[in-house]
Amino acid sequence: MVVISIKQSDGDGFLYETTTDTLNDDLITSLVTIHNERLRAKVIVDGVRGLALHGPMKEPNQVGIDEIKEKYAGETIEKGPNYNPDPTGIRVGNPPDGTLSDTLERVAKDLEEYVDKSQVQKRIALSHECIEDKIANVRGAVIMAYPMGLPEWDIVKLSLDSQDGLKGTAVVNQLMEPETTSLWVAGKEFQRGKLVSDRLGTNEKTKVIAKLQNKGSGPPGREPIVNEEERKAMMAHYFKRQEELKRLGEADDDDYLNSDWADGRQMKRSLQGLGNIRAPGL
Repeated sequence: MVVISIKQSDGDGFLYETTTDTLNDDLITSLVTIHNERLRAKVIVDGVRGLALHGPMKEPNQVGIDEIKEKYAGETIEKGPNYNPDPTGIRVGNPPDGTLSDTLERVAKDLEEYVDKSQVQKRIALSHECIEDKIANVRGAVIMAYPMGLPEWDIVKLSLDSQDGLKGTAVVNQLMEPETTSLWVAGKEFQRGKLVSDRLGTNEKTKVIAKLQNKGSGPPGREPIVNEEERKAMMAHYFKRQEELKRLGEADDDDYLNSDWADGRQMKRSLQGLGNIRAPGL
């Protein structure tokens, strides 16, 4: 299998496996789908964790911190047996019971770990099918916790229903369209209508680092020769070397004459047993 390592400017990314006889159009569609689903998964994970801690979201016109609304607005806050006020005032503060909350956290963590960038280091390639299976597990846990369903405005419901529910979230500007996205490797674009082999050859054991770009963005910037950790190590070594040179420059050229080994009479005094005799007070 050909391994495509998608790398983003912020260090995020994922692995995807394909074949050399795959159409570039199909490859780009698959990569964009996984890219968008990873963004969707992150929104779902954050929402489900909030759901497990503080319950469903309030109506947009009811958002506010419960304590302030009680104290200054005289409102009556509904407090269930598991009441846990949301410090942001976005959620109602009534989460499900402990067992269901634990289940929500477990399936959210499973989804989060699968789409995490650490999978690149583990050499685990992602697939759209696996992401959908894990999202389905989250959906099932939400239904168990809230069999009557979540409010129409809750971000968990919106993001679980489809990618259209991501409108208004922080990731909406990062979403890509398969039809207008280009794929680049080593500064060269994968031409639509051609095969992967036209760009990478027929070796099925090829591994490349690639980038996705929106239409009109042009080729992505080249990767730096050294990464951030290597740059920091080089700067530390340079600073240490500069300090050493500074100390040597400040030292006297004849400073060594004060050393015992530079004393011509040291051997004679040593043989006479006078080597360790010092003046009083020294």
